Amino acid sequence: MTTHPTDAALAALDRLVGTWRVSGGAEGTSTYRWLDGGHFLLQEAALTHDGHTFSGLEVIGREKPFGAERPGDELKTRFYSSEGDTLDYVYELAGDTLTIWGGQKGSPAYYRGTFSADGNTLSGAWVYPGGGGYESTMTRIDR
Repeated sequence: MTTHPTDAALAALDRLVGTWRVSGGAEGTSTYRWLDGGHFLLQEAALTHDGHTFSGLEVIGREKPFGAERPGDELKTRFYSSEGDTLDYVYELAGDTLTIWGGQKGSPAYYRGTFSADGNTLSGAWVYPGGGGYESTMTRIDR
């Protein structure tokens, strides 16, 4: 039994729920779903980037360390890769623009994309320090 979040910033990410085809610099699929309780959004991805294929699981939500009275202010994530890597991000959604900061908010490594009017496409680009990065589009396959 999945409960949707009451946290407004986290609830706004509900527009990601479903399965998406990823194209551009990375190719594959990505599926988002709520963990029971509605406190965390999960992403399962199977992607190929620069000829390298990997899968992973991302947990998106507010950190609430053991013993803390309330959760933190940012929507933090950790992506666990089939390669053994863990990648930390901060999600920020403002209107139709999603920014995913690499590591911490304000990082020079980030993704910024915009949802289409019908919400079925998210188009943008990953930006890396030193001018690297790539364009990426997610197209909804299923809700």
